Amino acid sequence: ALATAGPYAYVRHPQYAGFILVMFGFVLQWPTLLTLAMFPVLVWMYVRLARQEEREAIAAFGDAYARYAEQVPAFVPRWRRVIQDIG
Repeated sequence: ALATAGPYAYVRHPQYAGFILVMFGFVLQWPTLLTLAMFPVLVWMYVRLARQEEREAIAAFGDAYARYAEQVPAFVPRWRRVIQDIG
């Protein structure tokens, strides 16, 4: 089944968005040459993986996933909606 509730109601790839935030935190906490070099590489890899998963989801769920993708951003939530749902 297509997951559209919980964190998936705000972003299509919450696990990757969270991991990118953690990696960004590492860059801020430990700005070494290795973390600075690996951050963009890992972000690129996870964005690429997310796009591949989206192609698979379109193949599996068709128009239902296409409609979901039109309404829900991939990585950065629409904060107005988050605040509206909380309040």
